[in-house]
Amino acid sequence: MKQLNTSIKQNLIVGLLLGLWIFIFAFIIRPFDDGTVNFRSWFLISVGFSLLAFLCYAILAVIQKCVYEKISKWNVGLEIGSIVFFHFIYLISVYAYYKSPILNGGYSFGDFFVIIFIKVGFVLAPVIILARRYLIKLIPIKDDVLDIRGENKLDVLRINKSDLVCVSNAQNYVEIFYTENGKLTSKLIRTSLKKIQEDFDFLIQIHRSHLINPMHFKSWRSQNTIILTQIELPVSKNYKATLL
Repeated sequence: MKQLNTSIKQNLIVGLLLGLWIFIFAFIIRPFDDGTVNFRSWFLISVGFSLLAFLCYAILAVIQKCVYEKISKWNVGLEIGSIVFFHFIYLISVYAYYKSPILNGGYSFGDFFVIIFIKVGFVLAPVIILARRYLIKLIPIKDDVLDIRGENKLDVLRINKSDLVCVSNAQNYVEIFYTENGKLTSKLIRTSLKKIQEDFDFLIQIHRSHLINPMHFKSWRSQNTIILTQIELPVSKNYKATLL
């Protein structure tokens, strides 16, 4: 997973759905009913747990948006961390609500976690995972703008995806070739070819030292050379099949 839907509006809709699902789960199914909880208490539990689920997910939506905009990337580790963070703040908030004068619950934190929250967590987790995967599909398709960053803070190049021609290895740097006003130009950035390929998976490797944007492929010059926009590059035997 390399994308994150940062739309607060769409994430709040997910939060509302989570809240509704928790209300149905708690009020209708009553998974931890021991026969002593009356209708009023179940209603307060259901409403409180559902509202807190919405609020906690809203907090997560804001925090993950800030993180994503700061580091300009997302991965499986960050996704798992986000889901764990949601469950953590949700646990703290619902336990505080449970012990408040509104419910005046009698369980200790350990008992509350084992008897109540684990069941809630098992119900919430798959819904959150599926909803967040669906949110990625709602990311609007637009003319991609690439932020290519190196190890130094000043190593930044922002270009349209369609302008990037190829990337070549240059010892401790990579050379980015791109078109600007119809003319091929380049910029050195201190990073590795492997890192570029991980960040921009649409690039195709044709040689251990070269990645190309397939949009700029023109033709084959020979069996081992291709013509791109205003540049020619060698093709290694190991990568020829992939390019074909």
